[in-house]
Amino acid sequence: MIKRNSLVLLLVLFIQPLVAQDYFPGKWGNWEKRSPEQLGLDRVKIDEAIQFARDNESGNPRSMEENHYGTFGREPFGYGIGPFKDRGEQTGIIIKNGYIIAEWGEPQRVDMTHSVTKSFLSSTAGIAFDMGLIRDVNDRVAPYMAPVLVMDFDDNRNKADHYGDQKVLNLFESEHNQKITWNHLLRQTSDWEGTLWGKPDWADRPTGERSEWTTRPRNVPGSVYEYNDVRVNVLALALMNLFRKPLPEVLREHLMDPIGASPTWRWQGYENSWVVIDGQLMQAVSGGGHWGGGMFISARDQARLGLLTLHNGRWKDQQILSEQWNLMAQTPTEAEKGYGFMNWFLNTGKERLPSAPESAFFHLGSGVNMVYVDQDNDLVIVARWIEGSAMDGIVKRVLEAHN
Repeated sequence: MIKRNSLVLLLVLFIQPLVAQDYFPGKWGNWEKRSPEQLGLDRVKIDEAIQFARDNESGNPRSMEENHYGTFGREPFGYGIGPFKDRGEQTGIIIKNGYIIAEWGEPQRVDMTHSVTKSFLSSTAGIAFDMGLIRDVNDRVAPYMAPVLVMDFDDNRNKADHYGDQKVLNLFESEHNQKITWNHLLRQTSDWEGTLWGKPDWADRPTGERSEWTTRPRNVPGSVYEYNDVRVNVLALALMNLFRKPLPEVLREHLMDPIGASPTWRWQGYENSWVVIDGQLMQAVSGGGHWGGGMFISARDQARLGLLTLHNGRWKDQQILSEQWNLMAQTPTEAEKGYGFMNWFLNTGKERLPSAPESAFFHLGSGVNMVYVDQDNDLVIVARWIEGSAMDGIVKRVLEAHN
């Protein structure tokens, strides 16, 4: 006769393998699919969400270069300095419990992802934090920095004409910039002052009186949120200076390869963003496609980023980015409650996505490129090249499929 304790043990051993484990896809060509019905979702509602996305494809030109010169290219010093790539058709993927339940358009196509690049950039900061290269995000950046030697392809110009010019960049030399912390850069509250890669900080989406663009008083770092791609590029250069190697190499080794991303993504910089570190010529990458460049990536690989952040940096049994880092990234910025670390847009007060849980967040770039992450519903939605006004609509329809 089997004793009661032995019976309980046998039941535990029998039931344990049946307990559902989190599913993560294999390497880039290996991602299991399930039908909506298999995961308890309403197929009709999923089909409605897909059709809604298709019907709300962005009306902007598919030529990213043409689109640039109709938008950001009209700003002061707005000329492109990085590569542009024509985009494909409206595309999307819906991931439920780790499985693909729907995809449409061209999910394997590599396109610009614009400011979703910032989420990859802040992830490299997370790698630096986890490695101990950044001891505390509230540390000032200046003490971490060496002078940056910019590669000057001068074609044997007259040296005397440039005698006395600065030969290196000191990004945090001014009284104001010395106060800036890593946290300020990550949350876009630094109000960094200066020019980088031919782009003055004030020339990015200038507002207010034109006569005050270059003379206004600086805000105390941390006090005012301002979305500014010059300052994003400052963070990219500061991180490369910290790692002493190109950021795409860091990202590939520590994040993209471990999550099984394809070999097709590329992180681009600018034609003039070359520096020399330890005798090696390196290109500083950009944090988006504002003047060209940034991350060129497929929807499938975007979805892997979404799945990684859905699990707070865990992939299978490996913590790719520490949970501490991911929770900090999801913490509202004091000066802008709807923003965490770049480019984690939060749904604080359900203001951005009224149909989504307040705990949801999304990685967002122009286009629109959206990687929606919903931990309450174990859900990731990638939607590329839709109108910004349609973001909540597609989320709403997918969530209705759960009822």
